[in-house]
Amino acid sequence: MIVICCGCREREAPAKGDSAFAALQHRGRAAMGVDQYASAHVFEPLPDGGRIALQMKEEDPTGERVIRDHMRAIATTFAAGDFAIPGRVHAVPMVPGTHVLTRLRGEISYRAHDIERGGELRIATQNPEGVAAIHEFLAFQRMDHRAGTH
Repeated sequence: MIVICCGCREREAPAKGDSAFAALQHRGRAAMGVDQYASAHVFEPLPDGGRIALQMKEEDPTGERVIRDHMRAIATTFAAGDFAIPGRVHAVPMVPGTHVLTRLRGEISYRAHDIERGGELRIATQNPEGVAAIHEFLAFQRMDHRAGTH
């Protein structure tokens, strides 16, 4: 089923009564440039931080390029301590963990990499407070996007 909201077309209808998830998917499409129902997120905690992966579920060269460009862009904005995009996607003033990530920005690295059908952002630090904040940031997004760790 196709859902049309705010002029964009989503591939699947959300579960009945799940307008909050549909709104998240819509905001995600606007921020990331790809259909959120045709792509999959991974938010994986790692001992020194974590990684965010976004991949098209099926081969889509245009979607893959858009994802890779998005990952490079957020690597730059996150490194500058700017977490406005996740705030807009999740419709919250501040995504959990980002206040610490902003404060410790000089101790955290953000590296974008191309992966099959998309891209990933590797976030790393040696600071234990930073690692905890990265894990908090990823856990919130994993829950809100209903995503996995692998």
